[in-house]
Amino acid sequence: MAQAPSANKRKEAPAEPLKRAIALASRAIAADGDLQVTFSPGVPVLDGKNMKLPEPSRAPSKTEIAVLRGHADSLALTAACHDPKMHARLAPPPGPARAVFESVERARVEALGANRMMGMAENLSAKTESQYAQSKFAGITKREDAPMEDALALIVRERLTGRAPPKSAKKIVDLWRPWVEERAGDALGELKAVIDSQREFGKLMTSVLNKLELTEDLEPGDEDGAEGDPEDDPDKKDEEGAENNESGENQESASQQDLADGEDGDEQEMSEQADSDQFDVDSDDAQDADGEDPFRPNFSVLDNPEHFGYKVFSKLHDEEMEAEDLCSPEELERLRAFLDKELRNLSGAVARLANKLQRRLLAQQSRAWDFDLEEGQLDAARLTRVVIDPMHALSFKHERDTEFKDTVVTLVIDNSGSMRGRPIMVAACCAEILARTLERCGVKVEILGFTTRAWKGGQAREQWLANGKPPTPGRLNDLRHIIYKTADTPWRRARRNLALMMREGLLKENIDGEALAWAHRRLLGRPEQRRILMMISDGAPVDDSTLSVNSGSYLETHLRQVINEIEANSPVELIAIGIGHDVTRYYARAVTITDPSELAGAMTDQLVSLFEEKAPGRGAAAQAGRKKAAAGRRKR
Repeated sequence: MAQAPSANKRKEAPAEPLKRAIALASRAIAADGDLQVTFSPGVPVLDGKNMKLPEPSRAPSKTEIAVLRGHADSLALTAACHDPKMHARLAPPPGPARAVFESVERARVEALGANRMMGMAENLSAKTESQYAQSKFAGITKREDAPMEDALALIVRERLTGRAPPKSAKKIVDLWRPWVEERAGDALGELKAVIDSQREFGKLMTSVLNKLELTEDLEPGDEDGAEGDPEDDPDKKDEEGAENNESGENQESASQQDLADGEDGDEQEMSEQADSDQFDVDSDDAQDADGEDPFRPNFSVLDNPEHFGYKVFSKLHDEEMEAEDLCSPEELERLRAFLDKELRNLSGAVARLANKLQRRLLAQQSRAWDFDLEEGQLDAARLTRVVIDPMHALSFKHERDTEFKDTVVTLVIDNSGSMRGRPIMVAACCAEILARTLERCGVKVEILGFTTRAWKGGQAREQWLANGKPPTPGRLNDLRHIIYKTADTPWRRARRNLALMMREGLLKENIDGEALAWAHRRLLGRPEQRRILMMISDGAPVDDSTLSVNSGSYLETHLRQVINEIEANSPVELIAIGIGHDVTRYYARAVTITDPSELAGAMTDQLVSLFEEKAPGRGAAAQAGRKKAAAGRRKR
């Protein structure tokens, strides 16, 4: 009997104690004992009371542990010190100004913890160093090519904490600093004084954005007037203050009880401060809720789809999985052998198209020459000049590298049942060829898939039935989002994963809108300057369980909303390829093919046309193109 605990202890994975410690610390910092902390592959994310962190390796290094703790501290501080409702009221509309505002707000939240706890400051610095270590900002020479949201967030971080930007990001900060300081240096200097108030900090950032000419001029105090400030009714204000004081005291006592379970004095101080911040935010929310004319929220369907009429009955059973976790290694090897056999049949035609794409990409990287130089490579066209006048100095040339934006491409492949057979096989083969080609050209590629866990509903529908079939429940199925290859994973390590598409029973139903929003979120987290999203689908979104209890256009309406938001306001460039289905009625930039064998050519041609364009923008020509496409769809 005495040996059983020892045996169980030996079976525990080495990283389990680290996970438990991080989960306990996160709950203490967030002052929320109900916070659920899970570890799985993917990017760190906070969704309500659910925090997802990257899975640590079996024997993590000190640096990996510090980075993981940094991600946990950042999300826990967000849960404690950031109010999404307040953020939605203060933030500008989606676009460059919104990206800057959100990056700076994240810097504010992290600075609150870094200024109070030295250990947390080191963890957050390790996270920031890791975030920019994989970027290629060191080669940037023009301010226009440097992401302003990152530069301004690092400048504000330095103002709030005194910590210099990471070496890997110092270049972009140096490019933007003189311009920013000249226009908004005084306003930036006032940020530290209001760091504890999200409201006042957001108002001051609105002034900064105005001075940087990123938004239309908006008085920092406009939000108060629009929100219907209850100062007009003193009795009402006193009543709300008393109620909020009582709730604040209850929250404070509850958080102190949580901290008593094994947390040190520094963490207790952090939690109490976080509770104080949260109390202030809640008080503001109560005032805004009673206003007669609330400030217009800058909601996006990507951030809050429910505000635009799209509901999800339950997310409890949704999953985001690595491909290797859905199949045994033996079966994956067998499926890979089958895919290799099919790939040999397509290799000739697809390889020619891949070479065409590679030539176009490499041609952009080095095709310009400077002539009539005093040194360099001898210019053959000037040989007569050398013979006639050997003393003539201007007879050399030099090849000039054309700047090539750091780029990432995400392929999102429909894994629905209608793709079964030749369409999904061709899609897998083309994705492999494209990934290998782009990787040789220095372009990172991410490959994702989307389907559902079950036909006709799954556990979400069972839960709906158990609850008495409430009307209009929204999306009523369990999502399955699959990561076949991350952008940072070399192709040789992910080559087996695409064979999972050949697995019988994997392909079920397709909910395109949420899959597109998921892939878009992943792209926004990438450090590359240019981000391209390619959707490959063979039809409109279909889920029998959802459409049987909602309107027939429920999923299609949401898909259109997501597409319009990305095309109009996102820095991500979106293109689509429809297999046997006209997707041009959804996407402004799209092509439809009638046979799966045409997929390779369509994918290559679409990417070639994108790479031949100049840097993406939303000028008058781009807007005119979108209006023309919308007009064409209305006529149809």
